[in-house]
Order: sequence, then C-alpha cells, then structure tokens
Amino acid sequence: MSWPILGVVEIDRELAARTAELTKVTTTLLELDRHPGLVLVRQYAPEGETARRWAAVDKALGELWEGLGRVRAILSEAEAVRGGRGRLDDRARARLTELLRGRSHEVARIPIPLAQRGLTGPGETVVTVGIADTLDRMRGAFGFVAQFADEVEAVDRQVLGALAPLQQQVEQAHGALDAAAEPLAALLRRAGTDPLGFADGEITTALASLTALIDTESDRHAEHLALAADLPGAVTAVRTRLTELDELQRDADDTAATAEHKIATAALPAGGEPATRLRTELDTLGAEPTRPTVEHLFALRVRTADALAKATLRKDLARGLLDRRAELRGRLTSYRAKASRLGVAEDRDVLAADRIAAGLLGRTPCDLGAITRAVADYRSIIGEKAGRTA
Repeated sequence: MSWPILGVVEIDRELAARTAELTKVTTTLLELDRHPGLVLVRQYAPEGETARRWAAVDKALGELWEGLGRVRAILSEAEAVRGGRGRLDDRARARLTELLRGRSHEVARIPIPLAQRGLTGPGETVVTVGIADTLDRMRGAFGFVAQFADEVEAVDRQVLGALAPLQQQVEQAHGALDAAAEPLAALLRRAGTDPLGFADGEITTALASLTALIDTESDRHAEHLALAADLPGAVTAVRTRLTELDELQRDADDTAATAEHKIATAALPAGGEPATRLRTELDTLGAEPTRPTVEHLFALRVRTADALAKATLRKDLARGLLDRRAELRGRLTSYRAKASRLGVAEDRDVLAADRIAAGLLGRTPCDLGAITRAVADYRSIIGEKAGRTA
C-alpha cells in the first residue's frame, strides 16, 4: 500500500460518498437500459452498419453492468469490514483503505508462459481493479453507449415522425394508395433494423420521394372517384377520344406510307395501340362503377392518351420528311430561276449540277441527305459562275 492509511472519519466520509455515487450510477444505468434507442435495437435484430456498431456497443454495455457489480461488491465488503460505527483497529483501517483507495477486487488470473517466468517466479498474473479505475472505465463506456443510443433514437424519431401521417393517409385510402404501402413499409423496416445505415440526406430524399408518390396516387385516386361518380359520361368521353384516335391513326398511316415510298428513311415509329382494340375493351366494361371497372376505364384513358401521342408523333415525322422533300424541290426551282437571271443557266457545270440534283429528287425513294448536298452544290456553282456569291 503506497498511500497513508485513512482515519475513521475519512473512511466513513469516503464510504458514504462512494455509496451515494453507486446509487447514482445504478439509477443512470437503469435509465440507459430503457433508452428508446437501445430498446429499438433489442426489439429488431440490427443489420448493416447498425449491426456493425452494435457489436462494440453491446460489449461496452455488458462491461458497464460488470463494472457496477464490481463496485457494489467492493462497497459491500467495505461495509462488512466497517461493521458498526465504533472504533477500528489498524488492520481494519488498512483493509478499508485498500478497498476504498486501492485495487482490491480480483477480476482475472492470466497464466504466464514458462519461458517468461523466473525459476521461482509466479505462474500467473493476477488482474485487480478498484473503485476509482472501474468508474473511470465506466464513464468512457457510458459515453460510447449513450452516443449510439441517441443516434438511433434520432433517426427513429425523424422517420416515425414523418411517416406517421403518411401511414395514416395510406390506411384511410382503403387500398387506393396501395402503391405507396410497400415503399413506406420498406422505409420503416430499414429505420427499425439499420437506422445508422442511412447516408447523409438519404432519409430526407426517401421521405420526399414517398410523399411525392402518395401525392401522385392521391391525385389518381381523386380521378377514380370522379370517374365513378359519372361512369356513363366518362365512358362516352373515352369513346369520343377513340374516334379521334381512329381517324388520326389512319391519317398517320397514310402519311407514313407516302413518306416511306417517296423517301429513303428508317422505319417510322408505330402509331400506338390500335383504336379498335381499345374500343373492344371499352365495350366489355360493366355498367356499375365498381373499383375494377373504374380502374379498367382509367387504364383505357391512359392507354388512349399514349396511343394519341404516338400516332401524332408518327404523322409529324412523316409529314416532316415530305415537307423537307418539297422544300428542297422548291429551292432547286428557285436556284434555276436565279441561274437564268444571272445568265449562267446554260453553263456546262451549272447544267450538270442541275441534272444531278433533279435526278436525285426524281428517285423513288429519294435520299434527302444527298439531295440537300446536291442542291447546295448547285447553288455554289451558280455563284462561282456568276463571279459572286449566289
């Protein structure tokens, strides 16, 4: 013992202080054990990053309770040695000083390899701890565990606080927002099993995406309700759109056929789902606004709109090719007039360029790229022969 033996007053004062400290530590550890973050990790088996960090935290938590047990055991022995509040002999005071200030509690015996022992040296190392160093280690472990628990709770609060109203909205929609149910459940599961696995900003992004999905599905649900409120009117509106689609698809097919005949081009995009097929499905709809009927009608509306867009694109592309061919023909006519006005129309090179451009334009199907270059060459030669830029 390297410190002076404590007096009776000092022993009683330190014993009382350490006992009060033990009570506070016990209360704090019980509070930590009930921390929402630790409760969550115990309730749902952790995964990913949370599981990786929990392994060390769980070990530290066990060491905290072991440390508490050691301090309690040391103080229990000290109380027993102190006995009543009478006088203490030197031997009792020395033992109490050792218990309160030293390292009197054995925690392990580590064998010493033969090669490291002396001939008469000990065969093992006895590891002992005391109240002070045990509490010091416990303070470090407590901060480590508490930080982990706070981080888990913060994520749980953030996710649950945001998802609670969204979950209520999905449940009250009676199936209309089913598309959002699985993403919502997946986010809840992840927040429960791996709350510390989210990257910076990932929760905010996921919540925004889920909110946008619910808003979209809510808008779609509102349309379903409107369709159900006037099913005959909605059917009539779709039938009218299908009539428009039928006419547009025929026009697009005719224009595309003309373009593909006159112009060398890759196959033009299809004009969408045939109006006849969609009309046949429309004719099979029931008269009652049941949910399957309304959903089928809504799907037909979407498919009709998609077909209209595709037929419009097909017609526009075909018409664009034909308009370009007509434009090039007009340019050639205009440049011929210009050549005559400048007096170079009968020039051999001008006539050759004219014949090339006209020949390309007369081919079926024609090559718009080649015609464009030939007309440009014709214009350039006119300029050269006239001595200036045409």
